[in-house]
Amino acid sequence: MDPSSALPLERQLAATLAWWRMAGVDQVFADTVQPLLRAVEDGAFQPAAGPEPLRAVADAHAQTTAPQLGGPAAAWPRDLAAFSAWWLAQPSLDLGGAGPRVPPRGASGAALMVLVPMPEAGDRDTLLSGRAGLLLANMLGAMGIGPGEAYFATALPRHMAQPDWAELARLGLGAILHHHLALVRPRRLLVLGRGLLPLLGHDPAQSPGAVKPISIATAAGTLAVPTLAGFAPERLLDNARQRAMLWRQWLDWTESDA
Repeated sequence: MDPSSALPLERQLAATLAWWRMAGVDQVFADTVQPLLRAVEDGAFQPAAGPEPLRAVADAHAQTTAPQLGGPAAAWPRDLAAFSAWWLAQPSLDLGGAGPRVPPRGASGAALMVLVPMPEAGDRDTLLSGRAGLLLANMLGAMGIGPGEAYFATALPRHMAQPDWAELARLGLGAILHHHLALVRPRRLLVLGRGLLPLLGHDPAQSPGAVKPISIATAAGTLAVPTLAGFAPERLLDNARQRAMLWRQWLDWTESDA
């Protein structure tokens, strides 16, 4: 190309910008987040001068301002009746979402504790009162577990559209789940919801089928609860293959009981 016939630089830039706008890209994006503001000594903010990543600043700020879920662990309830009331009233557990908070149901020492992510959208006074609850009731009936032998619990007190499990883990939800488990002291634990496994200490790099017994601290010492994991009830309702796979896993898991 003859350099003398090339467009001036400003016209080349204008043409490039116009091309990207026509493609629907009208903002600049980068892999590294940059801060727009930085704090100064008097607590005010002014434009940032350096390239310090905004995420690190936000995380440090959140660690000092975000309340730990449940408050001090020393004040957590020490029996299931008190836990149920605390679950409905503790202010830091009000994480938003639709519908009321719904208490767990069942008794300590249950043959099986079933942990799901959250109440069903239509739950009011009774946990798992809709399609998911019916699915679980039928499943437990086929497993030979009566209604009074199971304990039903949720990781969240009310229905929420899109929980940020990583953030909830950072705020201490996993510790609350372990405390709840220690109060129930079930003989087995069925976790339905893959997002719950990291809260219980499972390495997400490992397959859910490799979930190890979960150790909980009780007044009598450490108790290892055999654990089986599957997909959340909503996924099971919509996928017959996943239901069949969970059933096979259950049979393999309980074969030694026969």
